[in-house]
Amino acid sequence: TVADNGNLQIHIPMLIRRMRGRKTVIAPQALDGDIPGAQEPVQSAVLQALARAFSWADILESGQIKSISELARTLDVDGSYVARILKLTTLAPDIVEALINGEEPNGLSLAKLTQTFPEDWTEQRRQFGFATD
Repeated sequence: TVADNGNLQIHIPMLIRRMRGRKTVIAPQALDGDIPGAQEPVQSAVLQALARAFSWADILESGQIKSISELARTLDVDGSYVARILKLTTLAPDIVEALINGEEPNGLSLAKLTQTFPEDWTEQRRQFGFATD
């Protein structure tokens, strides 16, 4: 349509949703949330952080490197970053599996995962929005 001031106004029926921590445009033919033939978005930052966490934990547990601060110096990163990423190894196994499979709840991001979270797995599921039995 043409507005009173002469500008064109175009209406495209679409939704913008947060999926796996990212904004996603859902096209008109998929307003129900499913986009036929589209691949599931993968949160590579989350997967990379999980891989780092378990790799770094193995290095520390094997004794190759003696402490988090020594690991941080070796990697040339901040010690608090290493500690936050290492904490991901304390996530419930089913949460880790869901993250690897790209089945995390909408809005769950690496930033949220690296904030303080409880050690109790049931509380983790509740905090991060995973279904609890």
